[in-house]
Amino acid sequence: MRATRLRRTATVLLTAALGALPACSAAPAPDRPTAPPTTSSGPAPDTVHRVALRGAVNVRDLGGYRTRDGHHVRYGRVFRADGLGKLTPADGAKLTGLGLRTVVDLRVPAEIARDGADRLPRGLEPVSRPVPDRRLNDTTNEALGSKDPDTQRKLLGGGRAERLMRATYRSFVTDAQSRRQFAATLRDLADGRGAPLLFHCTAGKDRTGWLSYVLLRAVGVPEATATRDYLLSNDLRAAADRRTRAGLKESGRMREPDLLTPLLAVREDYLQAAVDRARQDYGGLDGYLTEGLGLDSRTLARLRSRLVH
Repeated sequence: MRATRLRRTATVLLTAALGALPACSAAPAPDRPTAPPTTSSGPAPDTVHRVALRGAVNVRDLGGYRTRDGHHVRYGRVFRADGLGKLTPADGAKLTGLGLRTVVDLRVPAEIARDGADRLPRGLEPVSRPVPDRRLNDTTNEALGSKDPDTQRKLLGGGRAERLMRATYRSFVTDAQSRRQFAATLRDLADGRGAPLLFHCTAGKDRTGWLSYVLLRAVGVPEATATRDYLLSNDLRAAADRRTRAGLKESGRMREPDLLTPLLAVREDYLQAAVDRARQDYGGLDGYLTEGLGLDSRTLARLRSRLVH
């Protein structure tokens, strides 16, 4: 029975895309939102509200952050998350309590087929806005599928996994489909009709992390604060990622599961790769918002007025 469970876990991980993991059960946590632990870049703001669920580990309110001019992002308007396909009935009740009107799923169809559709409260249907990355998906599949340590080192070792992640983040800027999906979600928030809104991918750290960073910067949150929010995924996902590596080793899929660590983590240099590409292609983040995402000044002003007080 145990061997079967390990094989099933490894098979699920085999097709993980964009550094994403299947949603997994979180340890029991308080019902009220709690302040997160310290991040690798310094203390996390005590204004961060985590939404404690059993079927997802990286769910939080993006409210509470202070903007450059002394205002704050509103609580209860926009949430970020990892996969919602394994939520319990109690989790669903908590989501109901958030009053969500829109859930945006950034996963590609293969991820949804593998991990299952979102388990949402009755009457709430996910909006599919897939953000793809075939290269990362293919490389991860090849490495785990081989079960061969030499092949895995060749594909992921020697800094290759890190380079793959940086390329993935650059694609958030260069890929036209990705830009359309990010832009549509920001327009929903500027519109106001879709809020409260939650967006998620599988691990809630790369596609979701980039969109969260862009959103926070767009409404005036300083770069350092938005970066801390991005890096917080490392703390919230730490236990789940340890279980992933242990499961892959026990199942025989990987002799050196730490080769996967660069794909499981978020790092400042990954985020910086996207920011640098935005600077190269559009002159900076402002240009990415206006030219890359096609958001005019009126839309950006509405976004700020909806989300900041």
